[in-house]
Amino acid sequence: MNIFDLSGRVAVITGGNGGIGLGIAQALAGQGCNVSIWGRNADKNKAAAASMAGLSGKVDSRVCDVSDPASVDAAMKATLDTFGRVDGCFANAGIGGGGRRAFIERTEEEWRTMFATNLDGVFHAFQAAARHMTDRANAGDPFGRLVATSSLASIFGTARNEHYAATKAAINALVRALGVELARHGVTANAILPGWIKSDMTAGLMANDKFVANVMPRIPMRRFGEASDFGGIAVYLMSKASSYHTADTFVIDGGYTAF
Repeated sequence: MNIFDLSGRVAVITGGNGGIGLGIAQALAGQGCNVSIWGRNADKNKAAAASMAGLSGKVDSRVCDVSDPASVDAAMKATLDTFGRVDGCFANAGIGGGGRRAFIERTEEEWRTMFATNLDGVFHAFQAAARHMTDRANAGDPFGRLVATSSLASIFGTARNEHYAATKAAINALVRALGVELARHGVTANAILPGWIKSDMTAGLMANDKFVANVMPRIPMRRFGEASDFGGIAVYLMSKASSYHTADTFVIDGGYTAF
């Protein structure tokens, strides 16, 4: 028996139409998991779902603003109407540092926007998923997986992106707390911390001689992580093999740099 066979399982992936989220979606669908991609951009969602045609799991998409609880509730209802259950929620939606200005120059709007997109998005998606999972557990079907993508900034800090680091540190704390609170329902909570990941955002870095000379030597694996790296961990976390692996953080490649 393949312990990573996820046939019949259903996972929601917020921000699943690119980068890390797309890698997670592809890996899960390849193991027979049905996947619902939630994102703000309908065209990107549909394109991501279409790119996975032919995999053993069914993939669909929902337009969803994870910073809006009503939008999340509507997406959850539509996903349950389609698949009948949700076994995992991978909260990947968010935004990056948002500029390189000093802390004392930050505006209230910048601070609130960062929290709404990064932290509130995880809260709303996790809460909707956890309500469904605990209801199912009370009906005799205890299984659920909550996974957030965080950032190494939450551990090592960051200069001029401190509001971003604050949201990611809060996500890590939320994961640890949920690991304790939801264990009796058979629900686990974990975080994945990427190092340097290949994406549209990092595509131009390797063309920068200064970056290659100063930053690449500080990346322990000397390479960018691949989206498939995250997918492999996602498959493990959705499987029965991870039933007792909760409130932990998985560091991909360890790729970080000093500021």
